[in-house]
Amino acid sequence: MLSEEEREELKAELVQLEDEITTLRQVLSAKERHLVEIKQKLGMNLMNELKQNFSRSWHDVQTTTAYKKTHETLSHAGQKATAAFSNVGTAISKKFGDMRRK
Repeated sequence: MLSEEEREELKAELVQLEDEITTLRQVLSAKERHLVEIKQKLGMNLMNELKQNFSRSWHDVQTTTAYKKTHETLSHAGQKATAAFSNVGTAISKKFGDMRRK
């Protein structure tokens, strides 16, 4: 249980914190507006930022061990599949060649 004096002190502290938060929000809002103005002057827009973020994220993904291993595995599988299709194609061509000669 709080004494009346402690309650009054906490209420005063609460009011002070709310005022500080309001001030900080106003300062942040002003800085965000200034940021937007600077970006506009520099010709930066949301699309450019999205492109940069995507490129950075994609680069981050490509440098992960999981991506490298998956890429390696799929590349190896693709090479094997290509070789298999080539062999099938060669076998079919040979078969047609044999059929023409008969």
